[in-house]
Amino acid sequence: MTSFERTFPDGFLWGAATASFQIEGATTEDGRLPSIWDTFCEVEGNVANKDTGDPACDHYHRVDEDVALMSDLGLDVYRFSIAWPRVLPTGTGTVNQPGIDFYDRLVDRLLDHGIRPVATLYHWDLPQALDDRGGWLNRDVAAWFEEYTAVSVGALGDRVKHWTTLNEPWCSSILSYSIGNHAPGHHDTLEGMIAAHHLMLAHGTAVPVIRELCPDGEASITLNPTYVWGPENGDEHDADAVRRADNALNGLFFGPIFHGAYPDGMIEDTAHLTDHAFIQDGDLETISAPLDNLGVNNYFPTRVRAARDGEDGSNPMPGCDGVIELAPQGPLTAMGWEQSPKSHQLIIERSARESGLPIYITENGSAWEDTVSDDGAVHDPERVNYLHEHLGAVADAIEGGTDVRGYFAWSLLDNFEWAYGYDKRFGIIHVDYDTQKRTIKDSGLEYAQIIANEHARTRGDR
Repeated sequence: MTSFERTFPDGFLWGAATASFQIEGATTEDGRLPSIWDTFCEVEGNVANKDTGDPACDHYHRVDEDVALMSDLGLDVYRFSIAWPRVLPTGTGTVNQPGIDFYDRLVDRLLDHGIRPVATLYHWDLPQALDDRGGWLNRDVAAWFEEYTAVSVGALGDRVKHWTTLNEPWCSSILSYSIGNHAPGHHDTLEGMIAAHHLMLAHGTAVPVIRELCPDGEASITLNPTYVWGPENGDEHDADAVRRADNALNGLFFGPIFHGAYPDGMIEDTAHLTDHAFIQDGDLETISAPLDNLGVNNYFPTRVRAARDGEDGSNPMPGCDGVIELAPQGPLTAMGWEQSPKSHQLIIERSARESGLPIYITENGSAWEDTVSDDGAVHDPERVNYLHEHLGAVADAIEGGTDVRGYFAWSLLDNFEWAYGYDKRFGIIHVDYDTQKRTIKDSGLEYAQIIANEHARTRGDR
């Protein structure tokens, strides 16, 4: 019996999340062509241990087994992403039917088990063929994404009613084009801002397609906002550093998507980089297309201060010259990420205010040094504690009046963790990468018990 005693509203949805490149494997099978992540993995030093996305969790061949595990956990919903290069291998043009067939099978298996599918159209695996044409720096990407959206929603929209356009566009713009830690690995501050704008433009272009092809469905986007703390007893320079960091981390997307404008000061803060000609007439109207809900991925807060005289205040994020990122405060996860349930609550509440929409926690979780014990189990008390504390923060937000409608644990499975390769484990199910054996961790068993208790409570069984 779990010691977790918080309760959630009737109809609250319990799920887990994954992403195509992180779990599917089969990167060269059945017509799939390379993504930017396949290419990124080939470059020495980009990914720990020279790891790649193949075989990952071999989910492409293990759909039945994995969906059965979801059913064992009692999940209401499962959030997955569609691999663009599996469906449209060259990004546009000829549809790859075996790719569509794979997602058909996945969706049907989910529905057979009473699990509602939640599809993300873009979780970072842009077809390499489109990157060769400029990728997210090419304004034409909005039309390419529109075509891909039409293919995917047209194929699956009769059964999939929850559609997310983009996952964490901050990562596929600033982290990928300015900071360079993710594919395609560029290091240009302006490129990050241009990519962010084109990602949002693609999102806004796709929303009407979802509306047309799945009129009884819901359209969403998933952001990864982070609560930005300044130093205690900071001065006005620190307050301005918080403002600029918040704009680059949060306002860059909150502003255009929900308010039809870039946030206060951001255009001025980046005027030394660009004349902003990439923002064309009508773009912000397209970007701010009405949505049905907002997905929030959150793991940790960010702490910053202003650079002092003589310090190197260079910062690759747009508008953030002179902003120093501070070390996280303990306790930390195996990723070195600060555990802060209060920040989790605050950013959920902020996201609801900014968007005016119902919120789903589409990712939340923690990495630890998990091993299979002699008893065959995976004992991960740190993840159980993280789960309790962050679900408690969600409950606090709800009790404070925020409309939160579901929680997706990240991740269903241990998987390819981007630049960290297979070194970091986030799953509530352990994967032995040599044998592909799955073992539900203690955290997964705990999550299943929480879900079972909530289902029983809402049915009046206890």
